[in-house]
Amino acid sequence: MIREVFMPALSSTMTEGKIVSWVKAPGDKVEKGETVVIVESDKADMDVESFHEGILAAIVVEAGDSAPVGEAIALLAETEADIETAKQQAAAKAGSTGGSDATPTAPAATATAAAPAPTSAPAGAPSQNGSGNRSGRMIVSPRARKLAKELKVDLDALQGSGPHGRIVAQDVELAAGKTPTPSGPMAAPTPAAAPVAPAAPPAAAPTAPSAAPLGQLVPFNTLQQSVVRNMSASLATPTFHVGYTITTDNLDALYKQIKSKGVTMTGLLAKAVAVTLQKHPLVNAGYTDQGIQYRSGINVAVAVAMEGGGLITPVLKNADQQDIYSLSRTWRDLVERSRLKQLQPDEYNSGTFTLSNLGMFGVDRFDAILPPGQGSILAIGASRPTVVATADGLMGVKRQMQVNITCDHRIIYGADAAAFLKDLADVIENKPQSLTL
Repeated sequence: MIREVFMPALSSTMTEGKIVSWVKAPGDKVEKGETVVIVESDKADMDVESFHEGILAAIVVEAGDSAPVGEAIALLAETEADIETAKQQAAAKAGSTGGSDATPTAPAATATAAAPAPTSAPAGAPSQNGSGNRSGRMIVSPRARKLAKELKVDLDALQGSGPHGRIVAQDVELAAGKTPTPSGPMAAPTPAAAPVAPAAPPAAAPTAPSAAPLGQLVPFNTLQQSVVRNMSASLATPTFHVGYTITTDNLDALYKQIKSKGVTMTGLLAKAVAVTLQKHPLVNAGYTDQGIQYRSGINVAVAVAMEGGGLITPVLKNADQQDIYSLSRTWRDLVERSRLKQLQPDEYNSGTFTLSNLGMFGVDRFDAILPPGQGSILAIGASRPTVVATADGLMGVKRQMQVNITCDHRIIYGADAAAFLKDLADVIENKPQSLTL
């Protein structure tokens, strides 16, 4: 029997995926639940495992190429006798894709999907003691983890030779003094006497040259294609914008006091927004054809620009319930892993409210485009010294920033947005210390 390994849907918005690398090569034995290939989805690289055991007979989509979700990317043979038939089928598929009229003459294949690898060892999850990988983070393939248990190898002591410093089976075998088993067209590990140094962090997405020659057409990378789809979908939503001026003197003073403890300004702003959303659940809601979908939690997404183009929105889940120190640590971890393309889909597509802070680039004010599925997004401008009239009628200098909220007018009205901004300003101007409680 021959089974097709399909390009899986790794997120709700994914329409196609790119093969980063094949963990298995043609002729390799594949166990059920074993990682076969690493796929680049919209915004992350993810391990994909097989639902069945067998022999990887033929690869249909090579590393570096893309395929639509649901299209066969490899063929899995149940026995060695089926391998030649699978190869003929793969050749026919390749010919068909290239415009050939060839049709498979082999028996019909039984469909089998590939699935994301289990999250028992999520990419970027902290190691037990924080050693063994750059930035104290260890990425381990499921097969390597299984081998490590069998061979009694300490994963924390290893340095990975796979993509993004990932620990693969060969690394474990080398550490155990065994001859590495070839596992496909991945880079072979160096001998144990000369351990591989952690690779430099790769760009978060396939990048075009920073200064492309004039007149050259540069195709969108996977991340940019995802942004295009989302922004096009947003055009169908009727939106409006409301602006507000917020004095930041007290927030700036608080930031200077607690910055040394690892607190980030992004964390403070996200916490202030989350606390305010507690009073304004409608602003945290989303539109559906059936009515208003109120959220069970306040998940603040923050837009992050990626090298090579595109953006991603890591999500601070239940931001209103986290203390400012935990929130800032979580934010640093999310940003680090987003730029290494190690976020799980739920870590960038579960936001209920989004912040876009171009103020860090000196931008005074701007309007943000509403993300699909959300009711609001807040655009934050730079905080600048401004001459203002004081309460006693004199002139003074205060630091102020402009914020603009974009809302889905089908469920949120002007008065709702204005009330939210008024309460947000009150927290930032008069109660910033409450953000540390």
